[in-house]
Amino acid sequence: MTYLSSNQLKQYEDEGFVSPINIFSKDKAKKIRDEIELIEKEMPEELEKSGRYNAHLISPLLDEVAHNSKILNAVESLIGKNILICSTTLFIKNPNEKGFVSYHQDAKYIGLEPLNWVTAWVAITDSNEHNGCMRMWSGSHKDDLKIHDQKFNEGNLLTRGQTVKNVPKEKTKALILKAGQMSLHHPKVVHGSDINHSNDRRIGFVIQSYIGTNVKQVLGKNSVQLARGIDKFNFHERIERTKSLMNKNDLKIKKKENDYLQEIFYRGSEKKGTY
Repeated sequence: MTYLSSNQLKQYEDEGFVSPINIFSKDKAKKIRDEIELIEKEMPEELEKSGRYNAHLISPLLDEVAHNSKILNAVESLIGKNILICSTTLFIKNPNEKGFVSYHQDAKYIGLEPLNWVTAWVAITDSNEHNGCMRMWSGSHKDDLKIHDQKFNEGNLLTRGQTVKNVPKEKTKALILKAGQMSLHHPKVVHGSDINHSNDRRIGFVIQSYIGTNVKQVLGKNSVQLARGIDKFNFHERIERTKSLMNKNDLKIKKKENDYLQEIFYRGSEKKGTY
């Protein structure tokens, strides 16, 4: 039995995403936020800029989220039972900052082929239209990859400021999530998010991505964790789960993996951003 219902599977097929999906309680979400903020307090620059990637490698609670059985059940419904975790990202929008995410497609720069993968966006705080939740261009995953401008614009939380032009805002849908809920979205669906206008942080933990074991990295190198099933392909190096909070060896592994990501994200670019 799959975790996603027939209606949820149809929404994913038709719109390119499914949301909301209940995963854990608000109390659990608060504990996760506290652990993130403890890392920020103890190691002020560790999660800044490009350090936001792969925080699950140094945070036991984020590691627990990435391996959560409810999430994996939902993912299995979409990509099959053999599942790898191929990097994660923290998207934190602080109040009074102008951080936003331009409309883009994940598959454009991430180098994972074939597209047997899915992104999970997990709300650590409530995510709504006031604080800059994701908006999805429904059905856009059915088209080919679109041309992206590289803007490197101020406030843009994407690596290159990659931007799809002429996105019809009236066709986009706000994915409103409560803390402890998540959405799943297709590699080709066009999505973005606005500025946080609230007086609190908006924190999202993104498993980007859950990939089938048949998926290769064609732009560089990623190490992975086996989340479920069997990996008969062995296309990627394997990394272990974190042993403890801010473990020194895990910090080194996180840096190595993030260096790999920088090479992938900026492949072919003459300019480099801060993320």
